[in-house]
Amino acid sequence: MKAFKAYDIRGVYNRDFNRDDVYKIGFFLPRLLACDKVLVGRDVRESTEEIFEALCRGINDAGADVHDMGLATTPMVYFGTAHFGYDASVQITASHNPKEYNGLKVSKTGALPVGYYSGLSELEKMVEHEEVHTVNENRGKVQRVDVRAAYLDFMRRYVPEELDQLDLTVDCSNGMAALLIKELLGDRPHYLYDTLDGTFPNHAPNPLEPENVRDLQAEVRKRSSDLGVIFDGDADRVMFVDEKANFIPPDLIIGVIGRYYLSREKGNVLQDIRTSLSVSEYIEKLGGTPHTWKVGHAFAKLKMRELNAVFGGELAGHYYFRDFHNCDSGILAALLVLRVLIEWKKQGGSMSGLIEEIKTYANSGEINFHIEKKSKAMEALKDYFSTKEAPVKLLDFDGYRLEYPRWWFNVRPSNTEPYLRLVVEAKTEEELQERLAEIRKILTDFE
Repeated sequence: MKAFKAYDIRGVYNRDFNRDDVYKIGFFLPRLLACDKVLVGRDVRESTEEIFEALCRGINDAGADVHDMGLATTPMVYFGTAHFGYDASVQITASHNPKEYNGLKVSKTGALPVGYYSGLSELEKMVEHEEVHTVNENRGKVQRVDVRAAYLDFMRRYVPEELDQLDLTVDCSNGMAALLIKELLGDRPHYLYDTLDGTFPNHAPNPLEPENVRDLQAEVRKRSSDLGVIFDGDADRVMFVDEKANFIPPDLIIGVIGRYYLSREKGNVLQDIRTSLSVSEYIEKLGGTPHTWKVGHAFAKLKMRELNAVFGGELAGHYYFRDFHNCDSGILAALLVLRVLIEWKKQGGSMSGLIEEIKTYANSGEINFHIEKKSKAMEALKDYFSTKEAPVKLLDFDGYRLEYPRWWFNVRPSNTEPYLRLVVEAKTEEELQERLAEIRKILTDFE
């Protein structure tokens, strides 16, 4: 089935999956995760209620109960899973995708993610090949549960006491951040698109696309805000705009959050394979130990536990916290950035100044190349540059990352599309453009 992806189940509803598929997913899920109750949360997309009904019916027909959280951010579901000891949970959401998409994010005991290679592939086989035999007796039930109160109590620990020192503009993208954010930040910030609307009438809920950040940037300029904050559709990701309305590359925020945690405890910090060397060097300066790993929450959360990492982050705007069951939370990340900025501002600094302190390399950002023969193209790049000069470091667990004294690049395949994703970084902008031109010339043969 097209909807089963590396990290979750997701696609265009009624094209890549439908209510019958969802019913079967619900029916086989209790057996997959050996549980008799499933915690379920959901977003406000137009197809969500139909998916919720089919999912609950399937779970109940298997003899398991549904504990219904109601509307929720994805991090709320993670929190509820771990905090209240559930062995299975589902968040109905398509995160940052457009309105016609929907999906299911599945977690197990401890809010560990269930990805394709940790359960979803087995679930896919059950859905495609096994027959449904509903229970005649002891059918499960749906009951409402309250996770929101405990979640807000947890989050309030991180709300800065001196929040009135900042002028903030916050874009909720008409997504799930709007469910909670005012209970944490109050009415003082200026809010954009803070009504829940699963049609996303103002812009798509993906802050990585520049056109979706333009309204926030305009408002930051207009109001002379200290910071602009923008959440994705399910609030597991967050991104920022500085006081000059410049978009901040999300990997650099790892360095900002490092100022909060590493002043309290030295320890391991997780970053993905695309992360700027500026961040690694800054984390080391703060007394932390950076560790690089694969892209994606299904990989990051397991690695966080293995390393006992204090926190971690990704170029896509996911930030993970040991204090938060090693899960990602856009709102928690935002609260920590605000705490750091308040202290920095007391010293006369600004957000752009803090980012300038962290950023010491010229970076291309992630560039996509439409290439069918992804493996051959990656090998060609690796072979060309390795032969030309032996790299100082070679990482090969998510595509390739080759590091040299003055520059590095990462090339990795998309899990779902015919794209190669490239990040290049160098000491100067001139060197960056030279290396980019060199790489583009090699990849042209594969386009």
